[in-house]
Amino acid sequence: MTPIEQLSYIVPALTEVVDRIWYAQLEGPTPCAKFSVHDVIDHMIVVGGSFAPLFRGETPPTVAAPAVYGWVPAAEFSTAMNDLLNAAQSPGALDRVIPSPFGEVSGDTFARFVAFDGLIHGWDLAQATGQEWTPPAELVEAVDAFARVAIAPEMRDGETFKEAATAPAEATLLERLVAFSGRNV
Repeated sequence: MTPIEQLSYIVPALTEVVDRIWYAQLEGPTPCAKFSVHDVIDHMIVVGGSFAPLFRGETPPTVAAPAVYGWVPAAEFSTAMNDLLNAAQSPGALDRVIPSPFGEVSGDTFARFVAFDGLIHGWDLAQATGQEWTPPAELVEAVDAFARVAIAPEMRDGETFKEAATAPAEATLLERLVAFSGRNV
């Protein structure tokens, strides 16, 4: 499964989850350490706004999360995520060398990291807000295969990635991937 196919599922699914979040849930905790629901949404808006220009070969602007007063920033989230998906689909995006938080990588590798981040944060938001997050097995398998090779021990600094947690014996493939990302299942 290509990273574009992965993102083409993840982005709309994430947008649907955010669309169903109600304002009173924003300050609730998530399985992502130190992040509330609002923090995960803000993180993804900033990441989307920062990473989209990289896929287009542009210098990213300084992106700040929107000031939110009394509503869920679903429209802002959707705009950032759709721009990110469109940028990843732009001509040459997957072939371009991208300066990422992990060093310079191909656009293909960078898109796979973005898919991993989106898949895991989708699970975080769904868990925190009582929603379903059931991506297709083929997608989870592809993201899992990438993550197990790409996430090197030195990347597990407690901030970028925590140490892998142990998934219960009966865990699903998604739950095993989530545990690999450092979350308790």
